[in-house]
Amino acid sequence: MNPETLFYIIIAIILIDFAVDKIIEALNARHFNDPVPQELQDVYNETEYKKSQRYNKENYKFGLITSTFSLLLILVFLFFDGFAYVDSLARDFSDDPILIALIFFGIIMFASDILTLPFSWYSTFVIEEKYGFNKTTKLTFITDKLKSWALLAIVGGGILALIVWFYQITYKDFWWYTWILIIIFTLFVNMFYAKLIVPLFNKQTPLAEGSLRTKIENYAQKVGFKLDNIFVIDGSKRSTKANAYFSGFGKEKRITLYDTLIKDLEEEEIVSVLAHEVGHYKKKHIFANLAASIITTGFTLWLLSLFIGNPLLSQALGVTQPSFHIALIAFGILYSPISEITGLIMNYLSRKFEYQADNYAKKTYNAQALISSLKKLSKTSLSNLTPHKAYVFMNYSHPTLLQRYENLEENL
Repeated sequence: MNPETLFYIIIAIILIDFAVDKIIEALNARHFNDPVPQELQDVYNETEYKKSQRYNKENYKFGLITSTFSLLLILVFLFFDGFAYVDSLARDFSDDPILIALIFFGIIMFASDILTLPFSWYSTFVIEEKYGFNKTTKLTFITDKLKSWALLAIVGGGILALIVWFYQITYKDFWWYTWILIIIFTLFVNMFYAKLIVPLFNKQTPLAEGSLRTKIENYAQKVGFKLDNIFVIDGSKRSTKANAYFSGFGKEKRITLYDTLIKDLEEEEIVSVLAHEVGHYKKKHIFANLAASIITTGFTLWLLSLFIGNPLLSQALGVTQPSFHIALIAFGILYSPISEITGLIMNYLSRKFEYQADNYAKKTYNAQALISSLKKLSKTSLSNLTPHKAYVFMNYSHPTLLQRYENLEENL
């Protein structure tokens, strides 16, 4: 195979991936006006349902614009040797492979973020604002972006530097060292995410003593779930949308509730949501997802090690001098069909896990309270209640509201 053939294979993969996504999204959009299923008639009144339809249609059209812009950007970059140009810029600064890679990816990621910044701004301050979701101030938006860049530069840059260094000293065996590094990093982040990362962006406070905390503690004791850390996060700082999540292991495990969740739901409904989260822990879904992620990462790195030294990867992107960072870009695009398949498998497993967690909450607490909470959360986020099956299969990590309702209602 010559570089030109590989170049057009890369172009074909990008175009096919884009076309498939747009077809699936168009199919889904055709169902925005479907009548609400009988079981979910109490989620929206007529005015609210029309509002949810407008919100979903607007996001669909906006997503079409942003994804088309991204497609054109990558195509222009590929056809006009943009990667080769950035590579030459990086080499003007240094001859060291690690510094070249850091400068190269720094330029690519920073430029990409700057170019897409207006879309992010519009989504937050126009669309989300229009439908009553946005609570982010312009100062918060800017500081969030600066903090994200700093984290990416420090953490992402550090990991990238180590990966390139592993490659320089071990060549094809670099994938072992990189895999071990990523495993350690993943475990560390899962363990200490709430302590180290969240405080950079949000304020967390222990849930105050009162009836809600008592109900949560009583439930945790009932099911044998040791829980000392229950926190409330100021999610309302950025959005009215609600959430809750479980993080950490051992002594570091904690339940975090968004203040918007506490505002929108009754206490019984909140405990039912936590019962669902406890179900994930009891059913070992967190460890299963972690193991699947580690195995997938190992497979990807092993496959990368087989091709990373092939000069064709760099040459296909217009770079005559074989480079780890250029080959990594080419490999990432070529790997995307496999990534799509693994993503579909992970989504399928995730939906299965959600059913199991719902069933655990039904068995150990209150199915009707969970149903009520799911309906309220769908209402407050203006969720699409009639998604196309193909769109659900391709993109949903959770079952639809109707599917979860039918599962929870079964054998009650």
